[in-house]
Amino acid sequence: MSLPLLLTTGEPAGIGPELTLMLAARGQLANTVAVGDPHMLRQRAERLGLTVAVVEATPGSLDVSSPGRLVVWPAVLREPAAPGVLNPANASYVLETLQIAVDACQAGQAAAMVTAPLHKGVIIEGGYPHFTGHTEWLRDACGVDEVVMLLATDAALHASAESWQGSRDLRVALVTTHLPLREVADAITFERVTRICRLLAADLQRQFGIPAPRIAVCGLNPHAGEDGHLGREELDVIIPALNALRAEGLDIQGPLPADTLFTPRHLAGVDAVLAMYHDQGLAVLKYAGFGQAANITLGLPLVRTSVDHGTALDLAGRGIADPNSLGVALALAQRLAAQRARPLAAS
Repeated sequence: MSLPLLLTTGEPAGIGPELTLMLAARGQLANTVAVGDPHMLRQRAERLGLTVAVVEATPGSLDVSSPGRLVVWPAVLREPAAPGVLNPANASYVLETLQIAVDACQAGQAAAMVTAPLHKGVIIEGGYPHFTGHTEWLRDACGVDEVVMLLATDAALHASAESWQGSRDLRVALVTTHLPLREVADAITFERVTRICRLLAADLQRQFGIPAPRIAVCGLNPHAGEDGHLGREELDVIIPALNALRAEGLDIQGPLPADTLFTPRHLAGVDAVLAMYHDQGLAVLKYAGFGQAANITLGLPLVRTSVDHGTALDLAGRGIADPNSLGVALALAQRLAAQRARPLAAS
C-alpha cells in the first residue's frame, strides 16, 4: 500500500473538522489519516448526525480511513472547542497538528500533507505574534529560504499544457503573500521576483510535469506602470528581473497589466500567472473557481496542499459547509506526490 496522506483538521472552532467528517462519511478519504483531537471529532460527528467511526491511529503502523471510518493521528485540544467560538488557548494545538504532519512527511511516513483552514488571528492572540499563515510557517518549519503560494482551479489541476483552456482554468502564484498592502511595494525586489520565478518554474516541472513552463507576470501598478508615469517598480525592479530570467532560459511574459492579463487572449498557452500580491491574483482565481480550487505550497521538501477558503466560523457546526475544495486538495496531493516521485525526464 502507498504511503498515506495526512490531513490536518485545522481550527477546531471552524469548518475543518466537519469537512473531514463529511468526506469520511462519503468514503472520500481513501489512503488518508486525519490529524486532530479524536474526542472533538466524535463530538462533532454526533452533533452533525454523521455516522463515522473515529479510530485512533496505531503508532508505527498508520492504518487509513475507509467509508464511514476516520483514522486519526491524535493531538489533544488544550481546552474544549465549540463550533464558531474561537479560543486562543487552542493555538498551540493547531500548530502541533501541523508539526506532526511535517515530521511524518520528512520521516517518510506520509506521502503528503493536506491542511484544513486555520485562523491566523486566534493563533496570534494565542501567543504566536509573528504567525502570518500556513505558507510562511511551513517555510520556517522545513528550513527553506523561500516558498511560493500557488492556487489552481480544479480544471487547471487536470489540464495538460496541450489542453489548457484559458481564463477559467487558472494557476496563479504570488510574489508576496500575507502582507498589508502598504508594505507590498517595498517587498517587490529584484532578488525576490527572480527567486519566486525560479521556484515556480522548477516546481511546475517537478510537481506538475510541465517540461518548459510558460509564465505570465503581472505588473504591480495600474497599466503596469504606464512607462513610469504610474509608478517605477516595473522599470526599476520587475523588468530587469524578468530580463535576467529570460537570459537564463525561462519562458517569461510581462510585466503585463493585471486588469487585462486575466483574459483568454493573454492566458492562451500560459501555464501559470505570477501576481505581485495576494488579492491581485486570487480575487480573479476565486471568482473563476471558488470551492473548486486548491492551494499548493511550492519550494518545500514535501508536498502540501490546502483548501481555497477560510474557517467559515458562521457555518461551523451546522453541516452546510461545502467539502469540495478539501476533496480537490486531497486528490491533488495524491497526484503531486506521485508526480514528484517520478524522474523529471520521464514527465
